[in-house]
Amino acid sequence: MKYRDEYRDAAAARRLADAIARAVTRPWTLMEVCGGQTHAIVRFGIDALLPREVTLMHGPGCPVCVTPVEYVDKAIEIAGRPGVILCSFGDMLRVPGSDGDLFAAKSRGADVRMVYSPLDAVEIARAEPSRQVVFFAVGFETTAPANAMAAYRANQLSLANFSMLVSHVLVPPAMRAVLEGPGNRVQGFLAAGHVCTIMGLADYAPIARRYGVPIVAAGFEPLDILEALYLCVRQLEEGRAEVENPYSRVVTPAGNRAAQALMGEVFRVIPRRWRGLGDIPDSGLALTDAYAGLDAERRFGRVCEGDEAEGECLSGLVLRGERKPTQCPAFGVRCTPERPLGVTMVSSEGACAAYFRYRGATAATEGAA
Repeated sequence: MKYRDEYRDAAAARRLADAIARAVTRPWTLMEVCGGQTHAIVRFGIDALLPREVTLMHGPGCPVCVTPVEYVDKAIEIAGRPGVILCSFGDMLRVPGSDGDLFAAKSRGADVRMVYSPLDAVEIARAEPSRQVVFFAVGFETTAPANAMAAYRANQLSLANFSMLVSHVLVPPAMRAVLEGPGNRVQGFLAAGHVCTIMGLADYAPIARRYGVPIVAAGFEPLDILEALYLCVRQLEEGRAEVENPYSRVVTPAGNRAAQALMGEVFRVIPRRWRGLGDIPDSGLALTDAYAGLDAERRFGRVCEGDEAEGECLSGLVLRGERKPTQCPAFGVRCTPERPLGVTMVSSEGACAAYFRYRGATAATEGAA
């Protein structure tokens, strides 16, 4: 990145942290809803720069972490059927279902392939017409346009052997679910820059008004995040609840209209279950009637639905912003990337993985409940 160093300038970061300290007069709890921002906060020690009055919670910003058990189980079951090639991004391969993950299915003989683009799965379907190719379509609004393009391309090519197992979710409804939760502590949000790049800012104004929370679009570099935190704190101190966009070099109010149009053609909004948050109305995407022939759930019939059980893992509380990873007694002790108990440690974007990667197991002593 040409200007990366400028957005990581230590002196500028300290000035922004000092500005936050001068602005704050009372305790505030803020949440970022993006795994990339979570990793940046932990990697660069942004939370350590903040005054003690400002608490950061790490919300449901990792699309892999919020994919429900039942869809992982569906992917595993479909992958195990004769003549099927199951394609997925690499970050889904280790996500636990009710009994194992896609890597384990591959070890048992299932043809599970990691791809870097959903269009790679389309090309595999073209190359192997005698086999059924299923793409596991997971993610927020950020990945939805590329997945929609794969469906559009498959329709163009009349590929009878290509389908998609769709588990897309939408960020604004999840923010509402967090705010309406009985354990909610969140008073302001950093909105995910990539999601805002696609969808724009219109969906956030009603949330800010209804719940009285500032929402600030944020990027992924230290200065992006610190500036967004400063604006959020300043709004709270002034009694305002508005949508602000300091990430205007990437985000526009209207977003990417072409991407939105393609998403609108291929997907429709439905209720969706989130791991750790439960059922959220109007929070997911499914294929429209025009693309129903590409629906893997219809093509393969009803498949198993796993039961979500957290057990010792506090992933659900972490995703809801009610706990930090370091407040889990298993973190770094019985739960590590090599022996994960929960999905937020498994996923490369998960909050637990971020804390372990950048601060190690000793972070477990920082805030144990």
